[in-house]
This record gives sequence, structure tokens and C-alpha cells, in this order.
Amino acid sequence: MKNIAIFASGSGTNAENITRYFINNKDIKVALVLSNNKNVGVHARVNALGVPSFTFSREEFLSGEPILSKLAAYEIDFIVLAGFMNKISEPILKAFPHKIINIHPALLPKYGGKGMFGMHVHEAVVGAGEDESGITIHYVNEQYDEGQIIFQASCPVLQSDTPDDVAAKVHKLEYAHFPQVIEKLLAE
Repeated sequence: MKNIAIFASGSGTNAENITRYFINNKDIKVALVLSNNKNVGVHARVNALGVPSFTFSREEFLSGEPILSKLAAYEIDFIVLAGFMNKISEPILKAFPHKIINIHPALLPKYGGKGMFGMHVHEAVVGAGEDESGITIHYVNEQYDEGQIIFQASCPVLQSDTPDDVAAKVHKLEYAHFPQVIEKLLAE
């Protein structure tokens, strides 16, 4: 059995989608969700599916030790960032080399880096007049959005599209592809 920990900072729609995808899988399960915010929807979403969730402080995250202890207690093999807004601290990166992935709501290397998340990305894509956007699933390293790319999927951006329209298209790609890419990685 491979145990996944999901790190999330927001409402948790991707975390819920991933959890649901693996709920009856005999080889892979979402064992734990960690967040840097106790007042976000991810907790209720995953708790309703029987997955425990915990909140950590900035100090705990930076030191890494309390989080590493929690990950060890749940025998975590792999970490998935799903709407997680912090750069992963060095102790966690060192403990999980090439075992942390993230999803970014654009086709990296375009529209990546510090400050490029959520609607900021979609606004930039529309503002630049791009004719496509999409998702990038990548390994996490010391820099924002610069880890090795694992998978990309694209969607058209029409001249009439608003940032909300692009966000809706990108979310569909996230829900369709993220769980399957995780499953493939963990089957290797």
C-alpha cells in the first residue's frame, strides 16, 4: 500500500477529487491531508471522506520536524501539493526526494514562479492574449514551479474568454488528469 499525503491551502476541490479517485483502490490511498490554514474547506471535504487532516504553523513548516513526524506516523510514501501556496521547506524536500509533486494551472515554464497562482495565472494568460492554457504536473524542487515536468495538458483560450472561463477549463483538466498521473507515478 502506498500512502499519499496531500498538502492544501484552500477549498480542497482537487484534494477531494484525488481522495475520491483512490477511495476504493487497494494499492494507493490518501492517508492524510495537511494544511497551513485551519479555516479552509479542505478539512471538511476530506474529513467527510474519512481522511484525517491537520493544520500546521509557519514555524512547524519551516523547521520541518513536526510535519516529518506526522508524515512518518502515517507512513507516507508520496506528497501531492493540491492548491498549496507555500514553497516546500528544505527538511521536507530532503526527506522526500523526487516524491513530491505539484499541479500548476498553466503550461510551464509560462506563468510560473512566485505570486503566480490561481486567478493571478488566468488573468495573466487572458491579459497576454494567449490562445491556449492548461495544466502542468511537476516534481517539486527548491524553486517555485521549476521542477521536472511530468505531464501537461492544454485547453484553448478563446478571445472572448474571461479569466473565470479559463479557470473553469483548467479545473476540468485538473480533475481529469491529476489523479491518473499520481496513480501512474505510484505504479512505477
